[in-house]
Amino acid sequence: MNFFEILPLIKIIGLLGIFLFVFAESGLFFGFFLPGDSLLFSAGVLAATGHFNIFYLFLGCFLAAVLGDSFGYWFGEKTGPKIFSHQNSFFWNHRNLEETALFFQKHGNKAITLARFVPIVRTFTPILAGAGKMKYKTFLFWNILGAFFWSGGFIFGGYFLGSSVPNIDKFIFPIVLLIIVLFALPLLGFITSKEKK
Repeated sequence: MNFFEILPLIKIIGLLGIFLFVFAESGLFFGFFLPGDSLLFSAGVLAATGHFNIFYLFLGCFLAAVLGDSFGYWFGEKTGPKIFSHQNSFFWNHRNLEETALFFQKHGNKAITLARFVPIVRTFTPILAGAGKMKYKTFLFWNILGAFFWSGGFIFGGYFLGSSVPNIDKFIFPIVLLIIVLFALPLLGFITSKEKK
């Protein structure tokens, strides 16, 4: 699908479809390929034209993101020990599960919040947090915080730009790409600093 066909797609799927997309990308293992950032930004642009109620859009996407990450956490918690039980596997061994648990004990709050802004990473982070036995209360707090800023930032960003910039739909791709890069840089810096220690 051409990236610029996302606006007509959003009009077709409506609010419920947007909420399902956000839920799937946030917490379902196969949801990593869904265009969450551009979906939210574009939906915000459409809300500026009166196609959606901006507050229903934000509230629904926020809740879908929180629930999606919680489902991903639950999935990781239930399946992690089974998946990481292969002693001879390069990736799926118990040592990697222990390292994952240690990582989320030390850096879970940053990872949960920053990962929300990086495509693909945001899908797998809650699963790994569950597999790594991160405390759910801690996870939930940072999940809610990340979901609030992620959904609110993209939706209201699209809404305000859609209200003030003519033909903003032509600039959706570079704007979303810029936002992703800006949020990916702190995460990359965080990972790099961890590897140096």
